[in-house]
Amino acid sequence: MKALILLAAILGVSFADDNIRISNQGNDGGSVHQTVNINNQDRIANVNQYNGWNSWNSVWDYERGLFATRLVSKRYCVVSRMNRNVMPSLEQLSRATQGAQEPQAPTKSLTYTISQTRVKNVAQYGDHIEALCKGVPTFFAQEMQGGAGGMFFALQGCTNLGILRFLGISLCGNVGC
Repeated sequence: MKALILLAAILGVSFADDNIRISNQGNDGGSVHQTVNINNQDRIANVNQYNGWNSWNSVWDYERGLFATRLVSKRYCVVSRMNRNVMPSLEQLSRATQGAQEPQAPTKSLTYTISQTRVKNVAQYGDHIEALCKGVPTFFAQEMQGGAGGMFFALQGCTNLGILRFLGISLCGNVGC
């Protein structure tokens, strides 16, 4: 009986899901609420930001090396490859859910250019991304090497996503749905 309880405890720890909730007070007095849910078994992180019309939802699929973000105000999804050298690992996100996040960690940023061509088969990116993007136009984005490129991208309609204190992501491009 003790062995069964020990086995259940070990499995519970190794397959446990982690959750974190962050509330940030904006400069305009508004509140931004962000949640992170981690499924360790499937190696998936769901990041959600609740901020009215500027809300978004994101799935990070660490097995496939992909992430997708559904932008509420834009009414479309963007899928791209994860830059594992910059994006926090699933373990770093998990530590943040346990309060072990380093408060002085440097903020990193990535900029992506959104393709004008719609993804024809979102199912090719896996069940989790398909569930997020199903029913809305979906586009693939490429990471820009060497930074954002300054004013050119500011004119191309960038949407900025802040993932906890780890990472800033800019999705740039005027997509015609």
